[in-house]
Amino acid sequence: MADRNRIRGFLRYEHVTYASILLYIILSSGQIFFNKWVLSSKEINFPFPLGLTLLHMSFSSVLCFLLTKVFKIMKVEEGMTFEIYVTSVIPIGAMFAMTLWLGNTAYLYITVAFSQMLKAIMPVAVFALGVSVGLEIMSSKMLLIMSVISFGVLTASYGELDINWIGVVYQMGGIVAEALRLILMEILVKRKGIKLNPISLMYYMSPCSAVCLFIPWIYLEKSKMDANNNTWNFHVLVLTLNSLCTFALNLSVFLVISRTSALTIRVAGVVKDWIVVLVSALLFAETRLTIINLFGYAIAIFGVAAYNNHKPKNGEAKTLHSQNPTTTGK
Repeated sequence: MADRNRIRGFLRYEHVTYASILLYIILSSGQIFFNKWVLSSKEINFPFPLGLTLLHMSFSSVLCFLLTKVFKIMKVEEGMTFEIYVTSVIPIGAMFAMTLWLGNTAYLYITVAFSQMLKAIMPVAVFALGVSVGLEIMSSKMLLIMSVISFGVLTASYGELDINWIGVVYQMGGIVAEALRLILMEILVKRKGIKLNPISLMYYMSPCSAVCLFIPWIYLEKSKMDANNNTWNFHVLVLTLNSLCTFALNLSVFLVISRTSALTIRVAGVVKDWIVVLVSALLFAETRLTIINLFGYAIAIFGVAAYNNHKPKNGEAKTLHSQNPTTTGK
């Protein structure tokens, strides 16, 4: 009887885990298309990526405050100090804001499919920055993997029929910002030993990201919105739903990681990217995939898969080394 209950509990846990992974893939893919539609469609007509991202972070800040301080449905973890907030949370929030801003802006210039292809270069940016700050160790195998990913992305870019370099610059800027955010997060956890649950992380980070977005919005987009007040629309229901989906997506990322691992979220991300590339070719007339596009992207994804397979082994080796240090002659 006890064994049967244990099996049922395990199966229930597995079902919830797979459901959370599926939820992440659906929300992540859907949010990409949702943002593209809001920014580019004539029906919504809200071509302000900075304003949209600011709305997302402001919505997240208010919702986190309501959930934790007013209704007290969730609890914010203690342990946050002024020094940690200034030296870690603010830089992370700033990089997160820049990632969302630049990534959303790229959708105005390049297709969703090509944007996802460029994002395959992310492991290269993270690894290069990790090496520069001492979090990663350069090896011949990792150099080969990074070269394969880079070659794949370059090939996919070469196959793009209507490449827009402004969009490429925005997307690459977003990738660098995201890589910096991931490195700062790793430093926060590994070197400072701070671990926050999803709602706590969003509670502390969202207001900071909103402030970081508000300043450039004043100088870059507010005047455009005022000057073209009669040409764009603020659909309250659509934009509120868009912000709510963004909030749910951020929570789903942390949910998957908490139930599985960072490796699982990377693998799920690869599946999501392929889905987005193929579905965008069906949904958007502007998306025209070529054989060179798909061939280059396949090479890049192969490199990403190799990175995902090699990365945890490195992490396990470091953990074992730290737990079982060897003595050497001095």
